[in-house]
Amino acid sequence: MKKISVLLLLAIFTISCVSKKKYIALEQENGEIKSELQKTKVAKEDLEAKFEKIEARVEAYNSKIMSLKEENDSKLEVVDNVGVISKDTKVKMRATLENVDTEKLSQAKTLKDSMNLAIAYNLEKTINESNINEDEDFAVNINETVVMISIADNMLFNSGSYKLSSKADTILQKLADVINSEPSLDVMVEGHTDSRTISTSNIADNWDLSVLRSTSVVRKLQNKYNVAPEKLIASGRSSYQPLADNDTKENRAKNRRTRIIILPNIDKFFALMGENNDSLAETILD
Repeated sequence: MKKISVLLLLAIFTISCVSKKKYIALEQENGEIKSELQKTKVAKEDLEAKFEKIEARVEAYNSKIMSLKEENDSKLEVVDNVGVISKDTKVKMRATLENVDTEKLSQAKTLKDSMNLAIAYNLEKTINESNINEDEDFAVNINETVVMISIADNMLFNSGSYKLSSKADTILQKLADVINSEPSLDVMVEGHTDSRTISTSNIADNWDLSVLRSTSVVRKLQNKYNVAPEKLIASGRSSYQPLADNDTKENRAKNRRTRIIILPNIDKFFALMGENNDSLAETILD
């Protein structure tokens, strides 16, 4: 009986010793795993930091590429030594040329010709939509990129005066509608007289009268019809650019006029056009 008890105690002691060894081994293994986990965590954080730097560099390169592309698109090209035009503007111009009469389009041989056709098309469209009707006292002429509107003095002023008459309102309203419809336009108002000399208490000579008349028109366009003043230019030509000899009453009447010159800013003109054109006219501006 005593022998059996000793053997049992020995067995329990042996089992206890083995379990403790395994426990210590497991503790050691657990420590190693935690150490590896910590190393992995540090490596992960290091990789994330490096990835962030790479992302930042890629974004910087992409921004630089886009900046260079935009710079290239906005580079200006000289057009026959009379103006400049950007790549973006040329794209919009192609779309406009789709609407131009094919016979006129076939006559365009240079970039300047195409530019003139496109701008003339848009200005003619604006003028036609304004319901301005031509007659002997009112004439519209489109010369390349410039619209010139000539108005007889009896449509705007009383004889020898620079004060606008009441009947000037109708025509100035239509003129303002044209100017306000297109933000890229500059407008020069020129006063012209016949050759007869004038001198009053308020008017020194024909130079004075022509400038005063143009200034009256400019002020009315600004104050009553809300035309932006920075778009307006007032000038006087006196009697030195006559349409006819000043030898008859009828010819002198032709020379007494106010000329409205509409000058588009070419790049701004097309930049403000709609972006909804799906196809381009490839005939011109290859």
